[in-house]
Amino acid sequence: MNNTSHEYPASAPAQEQQHQPGKQTLMHPIPEVIKTTHQGSNKLKDKVALISGGDSGIGRSIAVLFAREGADVAIVYLEEQEDADETKQLVEKEGQQCLLIKADITDPNVATDSVDKVINEFGKINILINNAAVQFQQSNIVNISDEQLETTFRTNIFSMFYFTKAVLPHLNEGDSIINTTSITSYQGHDELIDYASTKGAITTFTRSLSNNLMKQKKGIRVNGVAPGPIWTPLIPSSFDSETVAEFGKNTPMGRMGQPSEVAPAFLFLASDDASYITGQVIHVNGGEIVNG
Repeated sequence: MNNTSHEYPASAPAQEQQHQPGKQTLMHPIPEVIKTTHQGSNKLKDKVALISGGDSGIGRSIAVLFAREGADVAIVYLEEQEDADETKQLVEKEGQQCLLIKADITDPNVATDSVDKVINEFGKINILINNAAVQFQQSNIVNISDEQLETTFRTNIFSMFYFTKAVLPHLNEGDSIINTTSITSYQGHDELIDYASTKGAITTFTRSLSNNLMKQKKGIRVNGVAPGPIWTPLIPSSFDSETVAEFGKNTPMGRMGQPSEVAPAFLFLASDDASYITGQVIHVNGGEIVNG
């Protein structure tokens, strides 16, 4: 696929997957992982990044782009082995190492275990990407079960606390934490009430943690990225086929975005180019003005 914006697909054919967080190998069209025009320039040379939800979607694009910029990566994923293996191959194709960690991030012990594995493998961690999430379409709040509510919060926001607490002792001045929030944090979403609530919490978590670490003079930057409608496995695995067919069409750009268009925001925030930026959120949403 070429990379001029008008050549990206406006939307996807109607499709569904029955299990979250979904498989990239089953999607059509396949999401674009990295722009072919991107030339690496060692922005993350000798860095190590830990990425939750790194097997597919935005997480995969971050992993591959970081590798192109010289970083080794570790990705935590739930169960999508085929997707994880492909991501590992893509990272290694860039000449970098990739550690796969299959685990359920809703378990508080997983964060500590995962960090220990990364330290044992690479000897350090410089960048934490809190990215994994789930969402469940419900037309009425009364249909949000206690189980769904707990799953959404444990996956989307509790895990960020777990991983941040586990990683912090290993981060040094100049290292960074980047959290994936969402346009729903600013606009809400009438059929993703619990999901949007967690994303609002992530935005506030990002700002609060940034202030806390600056006050402690840690020199560790904390920022966020708020994607709009991006074509990832989470979309066909959480929405009905009719919603998928219209996905992204209501943005000012009139189309859904690709993971390859989101990952560069994470790269910027992780690199020294963003050395004077902390507590901020970059909006990659096709032109929606959210004033956040």
